[in-house]
Amino acid sequence: MQNQVSDNNSSHQQSNNSWLAELSRTVILSIVLALGIRTFVAEARWIPSGSMEPTLHGDPNQWQADKIIVDKLSYKFSQPQRGDIVVFNPTQELKREQYQDAFIKRVIGLPGEKIELKSGKVYINNKPLLENKYLSPAQRTVIDVCTSAPQQPFLSQPVTIPSNSYLVLGDNRNSSYDSRCWGVVPRENIIGRAIIRFWPLNGIGGIDKTPLYP
Repeated sequence: MQNQVSDNNSSHQQSNNSWLAELSRTVILSIVLALGIRTFVAEARWIPSGSMEPTLHGDPNQWQADKIIVDKLSYKFSQPQRGDIVVFNPTQELKREQYQDAFIKRVIGLPGEKIELKSGKVYINNKPLLENKYLSPAQRTVIDVCTSAPQQPFLSQPVTIPSNSYLVLGDNRNSSYDSRCWGVVPRENIIGRAIIRFWPLNGIGGIDKTPLYP
């Protein structure tokens, strides 16, 4: 009888150990997959400032701000396009100004293009950029917002964008510290493209790419 009880306890203990081992493997695998997805595929972000208003609402309180999913995979196989809303790590210039957190802006200028500001509008290769789909008529693209920049504003004169670099601007042109002030974003600094808003609940949906044509 004792042998039988001992055998049953041993079997029960082995069953518990097997269940715990399986649970541990499942949890570890889930963590690894989650980290892998965040590292290579997509990640969640929230918008801390109003530089992309009204397209994306920003607020220092993350529960009052829009939360988005950033697609990190697509740019492994393709290049950023004009109109993409991208998240990127601070450039060397921004790091010198003590910025550490990622930025979010809209891609406006592509490698090799000539960019200049005239009469409050963006000109690309001498043609005005059509931005009425996300800019209000009152918004003007000027360098007056660059008062905090320690150097001469980047777009104070016409520039040609270097290879593997992008010019980015916030949709809230009256309140956005962007390429006008500090320069272009190297390709390797771009983390990914904003594709989905998942917070607030009444704003859930895709973030449409706005096609822009100079």
